Amino acid sequence: MRNPKHSFVYFFTWLSIGAVLGLAILLYRGDIRLDLNQAGTSNRKTETNEQYKHTGYADAVKKAAPAVVSIRTLVWTKAESDNSISNETLQRFLGKASPHGPKQQAEASTGSGVIIKSDGYILTNYHVIKQRDEIIVRLNDGKVAEARLIGSDPETDLAVLKIDKENLPTLKIADITKIHVGDVVLAIGDPFAIGQTVTQGIISATGRTRVSLNTYENFIQTDAAINPGNSGGALINTEGEIVGINSNIFSSTGNFQGISFAIPIDLAHQVAEQIIRNGYVVRGWLGAEGQELTPQILRSLELNSAHGILVTSIDKNGPGDKAGLKPGDIITRINQQDIFTTNDILNLIAAGKPGDVFVIEGLRQRQSFMTRAVLGQRPIMSR
Repeated sequence: MRNPKHSFVYFFTWLSIGAVLGLAILLYRGDIRLDLNQAGTSNRKTETNEQYKHTGYADAVKKAAPAVVSIRTLVWTKAESDNSISNETLQRFLGKASPHGPKQQAEASTGSGVIIKSDGYILTNYHVIKQRDEIIVRLNDGKVAEARLIGSDPETDLAVLKIDKENLPTLKIADITKIHVGDVVLAIGDPFAIGQTVTQGIISATGRTRVSLNTYENFIQTDAAINPGNSGGALINTEGEIVGINSNIFSSTGNFQGISFAIPIDLAHQVAEQIIRNGYVVRGWLGAEGQELTPQILRSLELNSAHGILVTSIDKNGPGDKAGLKPGDIITRINQQDIFTTNDILNLIAAGKPGDVFVIEGLRQRQSFMTRAVLGQRPIMSR
């Protein structure tokens, strides 16, 4: 028969061993849980970083920003004499027409530009540099250089400047045929001369015309914030490629209200290349003006329906006059392309070169006609 005292000691000993083993197991499992929690936290951090990396636009801006510059233009005017001095002693010593007063004063305005060639060629808007005696360019790295005007094209509101710098950063040109309404875009420029600024939006429309800003219009519309000073800056895609030159805003106040316009980079690049080569842009010229057909015009011409442009005036001895065009004619096709708007005919003729032969089809007094016109060179708009 087992001694009760020995049984109690035996039981207590095994109970103690069990408690120690249980505590060890709990601690071991706790370490595992802690390690798993730490691993989970680390994975979540990695996922968050990866997500941020894929949704942010820092890489695109890093590629593009160095090629965007700030432009400051100065216009020197004769300083007005200051007759408001109230200090009699100062007037006695200096006089109202003191030779020590300022002879000239500068009126400054600001804008932006994009480096298009590494040897210092910069593309901007014509209206940025239209009024200028001096043009100062500030690069993204803070360096400053005086610029000279190579040439301008008021009809597209573009101009090319040149600074004496080498090995400058440039932007990769986007394939404009691959941009779509809804694509994310970023505007880079110097609004209000506060320093380079990036804003984000989407492409709201493409091929926007009839904005009555330029003679030749084919704007990209965006809701990226563009304000005074942004003009001439870059509109880029999320890959850091340039898609347009920021140009205008549609606003009743002069500041951003959600509708901005950029000149597509393919058009801007073509204009820039001609300016660098010739100092101006060479375009075809027909020497005719017209207006789009309306129901009222069709009724007055006793036509049920027609598409085309009604010729309203012809320049004497111009290409259209020599081709036999007359006011009242309706131009329906040029080089087998249907004409519907004034923008259609304007762009078709402008794309031609002096000496090109264009086949023109139309209606005259409700009868079809065809003629050939040899294009001249469009007169250069005064600058």
